[in-house]
Formats: sequence, C-alpha cells, structure tokens
Amino acid sequence: MLNSKTATTIALAVLVALAGCGKKEPAADAAKTPESTAAQPQMPEGHPAAKPAAEVDLGGIPQAEGGKTVAEVFADKDALAGQTVTVRGKVVKVNAGILGTNWVHVRDGSGGEGTNDLTVTTAGTVPGVGDTVLLTGTVGLNKDFGMGYTYDVIVENADVTVEATAED
Repeated sequence: MLNSKTATTIALAVLVALAGCGKKEPAADAAKTPESTAAQPQMPEGHPAAKPAAEVDLGGIPQAEGGKTVAEVFADKDALAGQTVTVRGKVVKVNAGILGTNWVHVRDGSGGEGTNDLTVTTAGTVPGVGDTVLLTGTVGLNKDFGMGYTYDVIVENADVTVEATAED
C-alpha cells in the first residue's frame, strides 16, 4: 500500500511525463473552428520527443496493404471502434514506459489538423522519432485518462514493426 506522499509523487511524475501528449487545451478564442481547436498542443520545452513533428518528412509513405490511412481511421472511427486496424506511418513523438505502456504518435501525411496524428499504445517495440512503422491494434474511442488527457481516437495494444529507421 502506498502512503499519500508517495502516491502524490508518483501522480505528479506521471503528469509531468505526459505533458503535451494529447492533452486538449481550452480554446482561447470562442470564434475558432472545431478543426483549429482540435489540433495537438505544442510540445513543452524539454519534452522527451526527439524532434518536432514538423521536422519529420511524411512524403512517400505508402498505405499498408489492406490497411487504413490515419485520416481514414479518424473518418471511419465509429465503424472501426473495437476493430483491429493496420496503419503505416512515421513516428512523430514517443513517450516510453508511461502508465506501464509506450505512447507513440504516428502520421502518414493524410488528414488535417485534429485528424492527422494517431496516438498508439504498445507494450512492445519502442520506435524512434522519424522511423517508418507498420502497426496493428484495436481502435478505441473517447478514452479519458484523467487530468485532461482524452483521446477521441486511439489505437491500443498495438504490435509495432519498424520498417525503416530515421537514419535509413
């Protein structure tokens, strides 16, 4: 059993580690469109991701055979809920070992703000930022991990295969 001081310390450590990983910021301007307010927030200084998503080249990523694009997963989310999907993309952010799992953000150049970054959880391979990956996992909807960390769409318990590293 943890005492309250230890539990508080652990909770704070988890919050610091997750900072910027999918937390939705409140809209500063009520006139903003839903698309602009759904965008991922900027990563705070010192975030563990190796480089900003804007620096990852998303060109030339072929769709997985029989798979979906990131935009298709968002567009078809209701029909895909609870289903297994396969997606190929490039890793734009990684947070390893948080809440007992690895959190990977994948993009493939499809989708617009709010539908172009797919959050994936995996207990297996931890790819690097810029790696091309093929992932297969279960689509989850409206996941709330507390403290404002909510995901409209998430691919959980994914098997991740690194097809090419950022250095290739």
